Amino acid sequence: MTATIQLKTQPAPIGFIEPAPEEGVVAASVYAGGKRVGGVAIEDAGRWSREPGHFVWIGLLEPSEQLLARVQKQFGLHDLAIEDAAQPHQSPKLEQYGDDAFIVARTAQMEGERISFGETHFFVGKGHIVSVRHGSSTSYAQVRQRAESCQVVLSRGEHYVLYAILDFIVDQYMPVLKSIQDEVENLEDEVFGDDPRAVDVKRLYMLRRDLLRLRNAALPLGDVCRRLEHAEVIAIDPALQPLFRDVNDHLRRVQEEIDSLRELLAFAFEASLMAGQAQQTDVARKLTAWAAILAVPTAIAGIYGMNFEHMPELKSENGYYVVIAAMITICVTLFFAFKRSKWL
Repeated sequence: MTATIQLKTQPAPIGFIEPAPEEGVVAASVYAGGKRVGGVAIEDAGRWSREPGHFVWIGLLEPSEQLLARVQKQFGLHDLAIEDAAQPHQSPKLEQYGDDAFIVARTAQMEGERISFGETHFFVGKGHIVSVRHGSSTSYAQVRQRAESCQVVLSRGEHYVLYAILDFIVDQYMPVLKSIQDEVENLEDEVFGDDPRAVDVKRLYMLRRDLLRLRNAALPLGDVCRRLEHAEVIAIDPALQPLFRDVNDHLRRVQEEIDSLRELLAFAFEASLMAGQAQQTDVARKLTAWAAILAVPTAIAGIYGMNFEHMPELKSENGYYVVIAAMITICVTLFFAFKRSKWL
């Protein structure tokens, strides 16, 4: 117990002052040799990022333009990158501005019955990484905790942090797909159930559209990971390049799962339409059969209702009974004929 208390109360280095919490700043820390040195104020982040063997990791949540301008001043970030980070609804991409890289990744999670999307923007350069979250997104606190618990991996610097967050974002796609898969299976049971009319066709359409949006969010991120793997934009440590390849492999599995679910939804939609058409055909057959049966007495009654003077059996004493018997015989014969042909 004593050792744990000493670890939590370990003082920051001389001259290092823990900053006060600030709106829009989730976390801002300095790391050296795989260890957290301490929290850092935005105004001191640039100085610490230039210290040999140190890097700064800042996490922002829907920051104001003023906060972004302060971060830009510390790390010399490009105006266009800051403009993109201030305005969400960007497509996944990787852009280079001098020695820095600007990366956009789309996040997703279930909110009720719909997929809610968000974005995370990254500024990655020598000695610093800044993540900017917009919209629906799971907190990256657990990513930070896992990284800080392992000195070896965190000693690899800002590029490992970038990998850890990208991997976390991709992993969060799987619970979304699992939730949709469960719903697709329920919809399939409804399609092939006793009452196909119970299938919510609108829900089928909305799920397909959400999956398409998820595919459009996940697929371009694979190109980002490929470029990071081959160090096309920033000089990634060769030891870290396979990690980005692993993220890309996860994205391929996500894409395959999305395509599979979209096909299942398409089959369910087509099956529901076919079931509805078959039901309509069955109803039409029954109506046709009953119309044919009722046409017989209607035709006979119509003929004998024309009031002509000279008509067969018109003045016969048993004519009425003969006509009624004929109607019943023909109708019963037609009824059993349609029954055998499964029209009734």
